[in-house]
Amino acid sequence: MIDQAEPIVIEKPDLQIGFIPLSDCAPLVAAYEKGFFEHEGLRVTLCRERSWASIRDKTAFGVYDASQMLYPMPLASTLGVGGAAVPMMSALCLSLGGNAITVSESLYAEMLSAAGEAGLDEERSAFVLSDVIKRRAQNGEPAITLGCVFPTSTHHYELRHWLSAAGVDCDLDVRLQVVPPPDMPDAMREGRIDGFCVGEPWNSITVQRGWGRIVMTKHKLWNNAPEKVLGVTTAWAEQHPATHLALIRAIIAASAWCDDEANREELARMIASEHYVDVPYEAVRPSMMGQLSLSQNGPVWDCSDFMVFNRYAANFPWVSHGRTFLEKMADAGQIDPNDHPAQEYDRLAAQVLQPNLYRKACAELDLPYPLIDHKPEGVHNEAWSLTQATRPIVMGPDQIFPSQASPVEVSSDP
Repeated sequence: MIDQAEPIVIEKPDLQIGFIPLSDCAPLVAAYEKGFFEHEGLRVTLCRERSWASIRDKTAFGVYDASQMLYPMPLASTLGVGGAAVPMMSALCLSLGGNAITVSESLYAEMLSAAGEAGLDEERSAFVLSDVIKRRAQNGEPAITLGCVFPTSTHHYELRHWLSAAGVDCDLDVRLQVVPPPDMPDAMREGRIDGFCVGEPWNSITVQRGWGRIVMTKHKLWNNAPEKVLGVTTAWAEQHPATHLALIRAIIAASAWCDDEANREELARMIASEHYVDVPYEAVRPSMMGQLSLSQNGPVWDCSDFMVFNRYAANFPWVSHGRTFLEKMADAGQIDPNDHPAQEYDRLAAQVLQPNLYRKACAELDLPYPLIDHKPEGVHNEAWSLTQATRPIVMGPDQIFPSQASPVEVSSDP
């Protein structure tokens, strides 16, 4: 615990923190609404933005002290990928999971036809869509357009992961278009995109309005994969070390509150309010309770791990995750290997992600934390125990799609 005999001097108690209206802004909202910021001596104003570009730029230019960010964003900003190079860092992951891929009703009908008698499910979805893409090309029809929220986003890489598993070239066979998260449902309704990858509640809203169907979830692509982080500029962190630590402690405590099942109903109502996501409670509740409807009036998919805020060492900034996202940036052609060769990825990831700062915050809260910076992925299909920690930590599955080596057969009927 913190030694109260030594008073902590908060360099900047009044903070502006940016966020996007998504269900996984929950730890920030809970930290504000339930008094965790106040407990740490912080007076926080949460500032809503529509786009990730605004979050990045306003944090970079000092309008915001800190922000909810996409996991790859501090890495990309530090390297100057997609904009000016502004060194950023993150010592705290905010969430795991929470995204899904949704397609329009018309595209789903094409996929259902291509699937034939075998039917359509998450395991087959990319392979069936690949068949649709080929047929459209053969018939001279327009390429499918899929929305993602930002060029260096988890969503972009999830679309690439999903489609490349079925042999689809995302640079040649489909069009990827950046659309802010809250605009995804209307973009689909208006026919500007045929599908998208986005965080909740925007998939559920699209499904509930009868405009589309969920065909793949982030959880299926990579069980308990990292999603959002608390991002700050490196310069801000260096100028406000005590403030930064207080911010981390407050959000760790809030994240634990968010992951208590007894609090999820209250959390959903909190998130849905006009101050935050500003949508009906019924749109936020499904994913928050781990009960997602993949289609309007369809069966409910139960997954308690759809969105995780604290368990499984969710808040720890794994350097191995940073390396994974640098590899994904390189695969997408966003990093020049001549400027940043692969052998530098661990060093770059450790520079941006700050596990020791997280460990310091946990030690002050008397919470367990990992003693290693890297962990394997794709090897656990059930809960396991991380013993390389100050106390053993229960970890979740980390399986990666596809679960089988050979492609799924799809109908070849015209």
